[in-house]
Amino acid sequence: MSDLKVGILVGGGPAPGINGVIRAATIKLRNHGADVVGIYDGFSNLIKGDETQVVQLQIDDVSVIHFEGGSILRTSRANPTTNEQDMANVVNTLKKMRINCLITIGGDDTCYSAHKIAKAAEGGIQVIHVPKTIDNDINLPHGIRTFGFASARAFGVDIIKSVMNDAKTTGRWYFIIAMGRKAGHLALGIGSPAGATVTIIPEECKAPHLDFNWLIDTLIGSVIKRLAAGRNYGVAILGEGLAEKLTEEELNGMGQLEYDEHGHPRLSEIDFGKVVKTRARDELARLGIKTLIVDKDIGYELRCVNPVPFEMEYTKELGFAAAKHALLGGSGDMVSIQDGAFVPIPFYAIMDPGTGRTKVRMVDINSEAYEMALEYMIRLKKSDFADEKFIERLAEQTNLSPAQFKERFEKVAVRFEGPSVLVPYEQPGR
Repeated sequence: MSDLKVGILVGGGPAPGINGVIRAATIKLRNHGADVVGIYDGFSNLIKGDETQVVQLQIDDVSVIHFEGGSILRTSRANPTTNEQDMANVVNTLKKMRINCLITIGGDDTCYSAHKIAKAAEGGIQVIHVPKTIDNDINLPHGIRTFGFASARAFGVDIIKSVMNDAKTTGRWYFIIAMGRKAGHLALGIGSPAGATVTIIPEECKAPHLDFNWLIDTLIGSVIKRLAAGRNYGVAILGEGLAEKLTEEELNGMGQLEYDEHGHPRLSEIDFGKVVKTRARDELARLGIKTLIVDKDIGYELRCVNPVPFEMEYTKELGFAAAKHALLGGSGDMVSIQDGAFVPIPFYAIMDPGTGRTKVRMVDINSEAYEMALEYMIRLKKSDFADEKFIERLAEQTNLSPAQFKERFEKVAVRFEGPSVLVPYEQPGR
């Protein structure tokens, strides 16, 4: 019988696969004699010193929960790092419950909280973090996704498939705002496989502040290029993180701006899509183009879908690895699976030394993966402006002359800036 008593909690927004981690960790720990309790509602009850909001987790309780979306332990964004007293309450409450190992499941904010709890506990509590977010923006090694992303992406693609059919049937445009507080992984992850007309992500805007005219003219350019091809419809996907590049004054102008417990603006609560739609529609009208545009947000409906089989297996691996690390005495680490093997990543390795916060992984717009996505978008490209006949055809869709069209829209045309040199394969030993 082990002396280990493990508490499992979930922080941040929901993501498909949470229950799979809880299941795998619980079964592994119970099989090796450890006690396992689930802690309800993230850190919120621990901050208040409440020891009652817990549940014993037995194998029978979790045996088939991996099929379900959501979280059997619920979740919250309660932030124990706001002040020293809240942090002390969390550590003291865990100790009172004789929990000597804490497994947290969450995104970058929960990871940061886990890091701070490990430091505050001074070795008295093992702390292990399992990364999850549909945003796919936790700073894991290249090519390793956060769980929740694949399932949310799959469901998002189904939504876009239906929207694309509607756009074609009704002759309208859809502007879809895809969840992702800073990075454009989810927007691009949905837009690219779905074949959306154009996907615009915050990583394209290199300046700290979003040039709204650039965004609007990029969208208008796609509309015009589609019209020149005889299509009066399309679907544009915009990464929600574009809105975070607006000033607080601009965001407040789109609705009552609210912040979560970690100080992040609740971007999904503002009418970013409506503002973009209205401005684009007005600008198109000035160019002599009348089109119907519908704005729609997708995000909340993706967070609690049932996980796809890939993530059922992936979360089992992550839960197993977290439990194994706990049983071996590990602490102060985030769990990762690399090349099929468990690799612990120390908390300090994923912190940004400049901010002291968890690093955010952005989309690499100089990668071949982005080059591929860009290739299939219908948007103005630098090569378009080398063809005078094509520019004349684009200008004919508007009330601008070819020269006026070029002057206005060439500045929003894109060109892939990454490596483009063929590297031939060489057999080893030659």
